[in-house]
Amino acid sequence: MYPIIALSLTGLITLFLGFLPSKNVLLPATLFFITLALVVNFIDWNSPGLYFNEMLEVNNMSLIFIAILLVSALLVMALSGGFLDDPFAQPAEYYALIQFSLVGTIMMVTYNNLIMLFIGIEILSVAMYVLTGSDKRNIRGNEATIKYFLMGAFATGILLFGMAMYYGATLSFDINVVDSLLNSSPERPVYLWIGITFMLIGMLFKVSAAPFHFWTPDVYEGAPTIFTTYMSTIVKTAGFAAIYKIVSVSFGEVYHFWWVMIAVVAVLSLVISNITAVYQQNFKRMLAYSSISHAGYLLLAVVGMSSQSDASIAFYSLAYTLATISAFGVLMAVSKDRLVNGRPDERISVLNGLAKKDGFLAFVLTVSMLSLSGIPLTAGFWGKFFVFSDVASRGYVWLMIIAILMSAVGIYYYFKPIRAAYMKPSEDFIITVRPIYKIVLGLTTFASILLGILPSLIRGFM
Repeated sequence: MYPIIALSLTGLITLFLGFLPSKNVLLPATLFFITLALVVNFIDWNSPGLYFNEMLEVNNMSLIFIAILLVSALLVMALSGGFLDDPFAQPAEYYALIQFSLVGTIMMVTYNNLIMLFIGIEILSVAMYVLTGSDKRNIRGNEATIKYFLMGAFATGILLFGMAMYYGATLSFDINVVDSLLNSSPERPVYLWIGITFMLIGMLFKVSAAPFHFWTPDVYEGAPTIFTTYMSTIVKTAGFAAIYKIVSVSFGEVYHFWWVMIAVVAVLSLVISNITAVYQQNFKRMLAYSSISHAGYLLLAVVGMSSQSDASIAFYSLAYTLATISAFGVLMAVSKDRLVNGRPDERISVLNGLAKKDGFLAFVLTVSMLSLSGIPLTAGFWGKFFVFSDVASRGYVWLMIIAILMSAVGIYYYFKPIRAAYMKPSEDFIITVRPIYKIVLGLTTFASILLGILPSLIRGFM
C-alpha cells in the first residue's frame, strides 16, 4: 500500500510548504507528489496480497482503479493554478486535503474489512466538506457546505447502522465471511438483509444516485468549480469501485435480494436526472444532473454483475472522468473573467460564440459533450457499450431499453453547449487561457478520441 504511505507523508510536507514566503512552489510540488504516488502504485503489479492485518487487499484491478484516481487528480490539480492568484485562497491547505482525500479513495478501492471502508469514506468526506466551503465569501458555497455536511452525516449514520447489522449477522467485519456463513447454514439472519439494505443506501448517497441525489445540484453549483470537478470524477470513481467490490465479494450469494433495489435506483437516476437536466440553464447544474445520470449507467454494470463488470466500471469511469474534466476545464477558462454579481458566470450562455473566440476550447467542449452523450468514436460510446453488454448478458433487456431511451434524452441537453458555442451570436469578450490549461485539455480530449477509436488500449489491461 505504497500510495497510502506516500500521500500521507507528502500531504504533511505540503502543509509545511505553506509556510514558505512564495506560494508558487505548491502546485509543482503537489503534481510531483501525486506522480510519485502513481509510480509507487505499480510496485505491487502482479503481486496480489493483503496489508494492514489483512484489512486491505491489493490486486491488479484495484491498482488500475487507483491509477485512474491518481491520473484524474493530476489532471484536476493541473487546472488549479487560479489559487495562486487569489489573495484569499489557502492553497497549501487545499492541496494537502486533496492528497489526504486520495488516501481515503485508495482505502475505498482496496478495503477487505468494513472498518477500512468506513475510514476511507470518512477521510474522503471530511476533506470534501471543507473544500466545498473553501470560498468563505461565496454564500452559495456556504449553503452547499451545510447541505453536504448534514446529508452526509445522515448517510454516514445509515451506513454505520448497516455495518452494525452486518456484524450482528456474521460476527465479523470481514467482507469475505458471508459466503461461508450462507453455505454453512440454511438459516439467513434477518440482520443480514437489514445490513445489506442500509449499507447500500449509505453508499448510494456518496455516488449521488437517485433518490439520494438531492444534495448534488446545489453542492456542485455552490462549490468552487475546481472542487466540483474533483467531486464529480474522483469521488464517483472511488464510490462505485467500493460498491461493486462489496456486492461482488460479499453479497454475490444473495444477488436475488439486492438486484431489484439497485435496478430501481438505476432507473430513477436515469429518468429523473436526464429529464431534469433538459431544463437547466446553468452549466454546472446541468453537469450535476449529468453526474446523477452517469451514476445510473454505472449501476447497470453492478446489476449486470459478471466477470467483466469491474473492467466495465473502470473503463466507464475513465471515459466519464476525461470528458467531465474537459467540460469543467472549458467552463473555468471561459468564465473566470466574466463575472455576474462578483462571481464567475456559469450559465450555458457564457459559451455563446466560443467557436469564433477560441476554436480549440470549442473543439474540446464538443468532444467532451459527445463523449458524455455516448456518440461513437469517443470513449463514452464504448463505456456505455460495455455497461449495456453486462446488463444484456443477465437478460435484463428492459433495463437496457430504458437506458438507451434516456441516452437519447441526454443527447438533447448535451448539445445545448455545442449549439451555444457554434450557433449563438458572439459577445465582445476576450479569453485568456493558461498554457497548462491547453496541455491538460489537449490530453483529455486526445485520450477521449483515442479510447473511442482503440478501446482495447486500456481494456486489455483490465
